[in-house]
This record gives sequence, C-alpha cells and structure tokens, in this order.
Amino acid sequence: MAAPLTGRRCYCESMSADTLERELFAPALSLDDADPVAALRTRGFALIGADQLRAACGMTADDTQRLEPNWSDLPPDTHLRDRGGYRYRRHASYMLDLADGTVTRMPHRAHWQPTTYNALHGGIERWFEPVEPGLDGDPAWGAMLRHLGLLFAEAAAHDAPDLWFIEAHQFRIDTANGIGRPTPEGAHRDGVDYVAVILVHREHVRGGETRVFQVDSPLGVRFTLIEPWSALLMDDARVVHETTPIQPAGRNGWRDTLVLTFRRSGFQAPAGEQHSE
Repeated sequence: MAAPLTGRRCYCESMSADTLERELFAPALSLDDADPVAALRTRGFALIGADQLRAACGMTADDTQRLEPNWSDLPPDTHLRDRGGYRYRRHASYMLDLADGTVTRMPHRAHWQPTTYNALHGGIERWFEPVEPGLDGDPAWGAMLRHLGLLFAEAAAHDAPDLWFIEAHQFRIDTANGIGRPTPEGAHRDGVDYVAVILVHREHVRGGETRVFQVDSPLGVRFTLIEPWSALLMDDARVVHETTPIQPAGRNGWRDTLVLTFRRSGFQAPAGEQHSE
C-alpha cells in the first residue's frame, strides 16, 4: 500500500483469491495524525480514530456520548431479502449548501439504489422509519454532516460541487438469532460520491471485519473498527467495501453504525423520477 493504515487491528495486504484469508501482515502504524483529505485523494479511502473525527467535526466526547442513545430504539429493517431479523435502521435525507454550510432536512423519501450497485436490494424503493427529529436539533449532528461535507469537498478539489445531497442511515446489527450481517449484499459501492462509515458502538460481538478493495487493482485492506466513533471515509468511485458477519461473544450483542453518503447530482431515484429538491 502507498501508506500504512491503522491500529484497532488493521492489516494491509495484496488481496488475490488465494491469499485473502491466508496472508495477514503485522499491524501497521496509526493513521490518527494523518491527513484524511490527502489519503482520500491518493488511495480513495481514509481510516481515522475517534479523536480525529471529533476534532475534524468540532465535536467533543460529551457530544458523541450524547448521540449514542439514539441507536437504542431503531425499528426493524423490513426489506431484507434474506429474511433475516438482525438489522434495525432509520433513514433521513439532507441537503448541504457548501457556500454557507447550511444543512437542511429534506422531506422523507425512499432509499433507492440501482441493481448495478446493490444486486440484493437494488431496484426497489425502501421506505424506512425516519431519523428522529431530535437529532436534527442536536448541534453535534449538524456539525458532523457539515464538516464531513466540507472535508469531502476539499478532497474533490477543483471538482467540488455547490451542494451535497446526503443520506443518513442509522444501523443496529444484532446477534439475537446467532449471526448478524452488516452487508448482506457483499462487497459493493453505494452509487454516490463519498461515504463515511462511523462505528457508534460494539457490544459483546466478534467479527465485523471491514474490507476495502481498490476498484481498478487487486490491492485492498482489512481491519476491524473497535473504537467507538472511529470512521472509514471512502471515495465511492474508487473502492468497494464490505463488512463480515458478527457473532455473539458469550451473549447477545450488537454493532451500531452511522453511514453517511454524499452525492453531488441529487438523491438516487428510479429513472424518470426527480432526483434533487
């Protein structure tokens, strides 16, 4: 790899079919002090620790701790085609004006992806329960959307848009039935410009290894996000990603994440429908 990746059990390797599971390198150096914008530009992804995320978004440890209870009452995801009962989620859409930093909650809409990006759940309108209004009133929530949008705009450099169309997904994957699948669709792209996958909390689980592959080469990385509020940032055009299933570690556990997607040309929608607001 062009640069080392981090702590929290991160391993780098050249991923071919016969070495993916067999070869593991020693843990690399932490990226907490690295420049995520430079990492996004050079290799298409960045891995940052909680302190770096909070510093980048103008948040404190108290802010992130205050946000965590919002994952305790997520309703079931009723669209899982594998009939699993392990995923709970809420969804909301926002528009960020990069000129003045204004974040606007948009009318609730279905989440939609084409089958080219999500072979399992693509091509259908998936209506999820909305993100609770109280989150919009929390200054830390708005700051996170705004500052990550500004960071991604900086990574885009001369191609930065005027607006970001943001979708926010709160996920809880639990192991009540023995196994939970964070990405049942497998390795995928999201059909957007940039993606932030933020670990909110893990409790009594093992597994959940995240894998990021270069779209145009066999190079990739594998790591497990352990630290709450550590994050993976990705250029969606250049990498694909997946997270392996989780299993209970002694008793039922769960893994909470926040996934934020940033798209320049409006929200994804079926052909012929209005994409932007």
